[in-house]
Amino acid sequence: MKKDARYSCYPFMREKASTVDFENRTYSLTTHMGVALVAVNKETVRVVAKDLLAILPIAYHINGSVRGKLAVTEDDLAWLSDRYDFYVSHVKDEIQNFVLPQGTEAAAALHVCRSEAKKSYRILHKVSEEREVPAILFDYLGLLANIFFVMAVYMNQRAGIAEIPFISKSYPMKKKKENQ
Repeated sequence: MKKDARYSCYPFMREKASTVDFENRTYSLTTHMGVALVAVNKETVRVVAKDLLAILPIAYHINGSVRGKLAVTEDDLAWLSDRYDFYVSHVKDEIQNFVLPQGTEAAAALHVCRSEAKKSYRILHKVSEEREVPAILFDYLGLLANIFFVMAVYMNQRAGIAEIPFISKSYPMKKKKENQ
């Protein structure tokens, strides 16, 4: 019996390699990024919307860079690093503590993206135990998780919503040394 493609959602689904889990996780990441973009557009914060539109295709390139040809470049990483610095320059006071993932719809969606990027990073580690993985993919995914965090804080800042610090009962916080 001939297989009908409409009954297959992904051609590699039956593989045992972690590559499949990584690819599906990064699909989830890009989908959540699309949801975040919708929320950011509702709040009309053009700089974040523009940056998300630039990041979306690169997130798909991360996906293909494990099974196929490496499609994430040093220029992509440098651009993302510059964008990270831009957001940090605006929210540096608000990110001194761990904060609860709350605020505007867009901020909450960006916090979900951060979580998805971290999950993608973790699965990429599993892939690296099975095959060679270019280091730039780890760098990009780690930075991507962090930029989603500062973007979320930036969205809240623009909306006038204060961050709510999270104080852990499990892990003691080190006191910061004051500059003398």
